[in-house]
Amino acid sequence: MPSDLHAHTTFSDGKLAPEELVAAAKAAGLTYLAITDHDTVDGVGHLYESGLLPAKGIKIIPGIEFSAHHPVHEIHVLGYNVDIYYRDLIDKLNDVTEARWTRFSEMVEKLCKQGYQITETEVLTIAGASRSISRSHIARILVRKGYFESIRDAFSAMLQKGKPAYVPHYHLELSEIVELIKAAGGTPVLAHPKLVGDDELVEQICSSGIEGLEVFYPQHNEEDTQRYMEMAERHGLLVSGGSDFHGYATRYPQELGLFTIEDKWAEQFYRP
Repeated sequence: MPSDLHAHTTFSDGKLAPEELVAAAKAAGLTYLAITDHDTVDGVGHLYESGLLPAKGIKIIPGIEFSAHHPVHEIHVLGYNVDIYYRDLIDKLNDVTEARWTRFSEMVEKLCKQGYQITETEVLTIAGASRSISRSHIARILVRKGYFESIRDAFSAMLQKGKPAYVPHYHLELSEIVELIKAAGGTPVLAHPKLVGDDELVEQICSSGIEGLEVFYPQHNEEDTQRYMEMAERHGLLVSGGSDFHGYATRYPQELGLFTIEDKWAEQFYRP
């Protein structure tokens, strides 16, 4: 049976609501599913508070995906099995959320000065339930209004680092994230190491207290997967993997179940 340990909901920048994501995972025949929204555990909380967790027919792993501060590279850390009600975790996430709101407002202002007629209300409407407002939400408005053909084009032209509408994002330090996840009872895992863009840095991170490595990922080819598998073994790390599912037609995979990992990798993260 297949599993997926990296998926997003409407509580960050995914298309499906948490209950829709769980239903899609069941329909795809997944055994394990980790919900890993960006900088929030609200999607998992929604399931708990709606009486939808534990879920019948599938094993859900509560998670999160943090972005870590680095002057050059993008470093993301997945936290599996965090206590979503852990006080220090909630406080830090509130800080990050507040900074995200300030950032998105500044980016909309910059875009307007560049001649792109979008409003904060439009971005908030498309974000829906999400308090984790991201550049993806802004990009979707730009595409919807015909300024760009794709989200990737919007990022390349305006939203990524060094472009006219970019505003730096407040990030926690890597060491702070790792310790916070552990303090919340979770397991910190370095996400999509190839996207870090520097394997020497990945090696350093593997020795920094991280406990797992996302070896299996859609943008990892066979050679990448083997290299990161060997790296995980060398550092004694748990092996993880997932699709990074968001649910949009322009981003692979468009459906849950198109990219999966074997249950043997997922079951080591599951806690009944």
